Amino acid sequence: MPTLSMFFGIIIRMFKEANSHHHIPHFHAEYGEYEAVFDFDGNVMEGSMPKRQRKFISAWAEIHKDELEANWKLLCEGEPFFKIEPLR
Repeated sequence: MPTLSMFFGIIIRMFKEANSHHHIPHFHAEYGEYEAVFDFDGNVMEGSMPKRQRKFISAWAEIHKDELEANWKLLCEGEPFFKIEPLR
């Protein structure tokens, strides 16, 4: 699964899921033993994430929404993705 960004111990990944139950663009976030799926507005679609990390991820998604959408389109077209700047 391509890693788009990493910050504060959080790993952000995105991949195309064939026959997925997710029908909207999304990304996956991992932090320790936690995993969650987020929409591009920073809302948790499934999984769990500690509150502090959830806030970081939501802020990052808001800042980089256009880049997330561009990467989603690339991955859906079978093209390579690009890295996104971490939250600083």
